[in-house]
Amino acid sequence: MPNASFLIVLIAMFALMFFMSRSQKKQYQKRMESLNKLQKGNEVITIGGLYGTIDEVDTDRKTVVLDVDGVYLTFELGAVKTVLPVSEGSAESTTEESDSAFEQ
Repeated sequence: MPNASFLIVLIAMFALMFFMSRSQKKQYQKRMESLNKLQKGNEVITIGGLYGTIDEVDTDRKTVVLDVDGVYLTFELGAVKTVLPVSEGSAESTTEESDSAFEQ
């Protein structure tokens, strides 16, 4: 009988490991998919907390060039933590705000 309880615990451990690795694999695939979709003009955040706009993506070397207020920095693709969503309304509002700031 002790062998049966050991077997149940062993099966439970393998099942837990299987489901955890499956979840990690899905997260990895989702991240790689988002990194492969990077294009010029996307706004991103790096793992260091730097906000920038993509100027160039080199898929062969797996690098990305970010434009940060006129300063161009080269990072590995893995350094991109988050791709910010593109919203046309926010881009228009920032343009209007900057125009009104110049008028005052």
